[in-house]
Amino acid sequence: MNPIEILLVEDNSGDVRLTQEALKEAKMHNRLTVARDGVEALAILRKQGNYATAATPDIILLDLNLPKLSGTEVLSQIKNDEALMQIPVVIVTSSKAEEDVAKSYNLHANCYITKPIDLDQFIKVVRSIEDFWFTIVRLPGSQRRR
Repeated sequence: MNPIEILLVEDNSGDVRLTQEALKEAKMHNRLTVARDGVEALAILRKQGNYATAATPDIILLDLNLPKLSGTEVLSQIKNDEALMQIPVVIVTSSKAEEDVAKSYNLHANCYITKPIDLDQFIKVVRSIEDFWFTIVRLPGSQRRR
């Protein structure tokens, strides 16, 4: 079975480490690519420059508070690009603002999750993402995994 390709768009190294740890704890067979800002995320997704051989992710975990290009701008560009629009985008952010939730869904985010502070809760969140998106839901191209 091929690993699940995950693109994590996150500028906070502590949250990157937490996500890596949570994925390891969840024992999910995955390959995690990390983009530290919105510009890098789009370069990876569009296979530009140094990312010409980057794998197309099965899912994108996107923070909203990013340098260079905000998460909402990245989400908007993804969902308006025919080559990328089918990739599920899960917003994983510290923002609980109703305005951010509404804007994310208006831009066609697939779901919105507020980051928990503690590691155990974070692991539960990552496991629930795994259970839902990779066990229950059928994703485009998922026939190649079965």
